[in-house]
Order: sequence, then structure tokens, then C-alpha cells
Amino acid sequence: MGKIVDITDKLEFEENPKLVIKGMELEVNADAATVLKIMGILGEDSNVKPGDIVRMYELIFSDADRRKIDKLKLQFTDFQTLVFSAINLITGEEESGE
Repeated sequence: MGKIVDITDKLEFEENPKLVIKGMELEVNADAATVLKIMGILGEDSNVKPGDIVRMYELIFSDADRRKIDKLKLQFTDFQTLVFSAINLITGEEESGE
């Protein structure tokens, strides 16, 4: 039989972080697969297109949270701020607050 190593104690099973807009909490998908897809979209090209922002938005937020966001009727620059704030949160560039 091969060697078995239990790494459960080395892993962190934290809940997803959340952003708050007008008192409304929005959960941000922070699993590794999502983060890697986001990083792949961003790549080394700093010229992000509107279609890329929509793809990242759909990866980051659940259907239920996207419906909540849609009701806010955000302007495009505010929508970009939302998406990039979520990206900064899941990549560790922005610290979450309590």
C-alpha cells in the first residue's frame, strides 16, 4: 500500500469573503479555481475589455448576488469598481474588515 498523508490540518476552510454595498452583503467566490480563472483573464495584459469584466463578474458572484447587484443599477465605472474590489479581495491585495 502506498503512503497516505493527511493534510487536513494544513488547509484553511474559511468562508468566502464578502463585500458590502449600502448594507447589503455580497459573497465573493474565492475558491482557487475561480481565482486562477480571473488571473488568466487578467493575464499580463493591462487592457481589460468590457467583455472580460462581465466574465469575471459572472465568475466572482453567484446568480442570487448578481440579481441583487442588478437591482442597484450601477453606473459602468461603479460596476468596474465593484468587480475590481472583489478581485483585490480574493487575491489578497485588499484586506477584509469585520
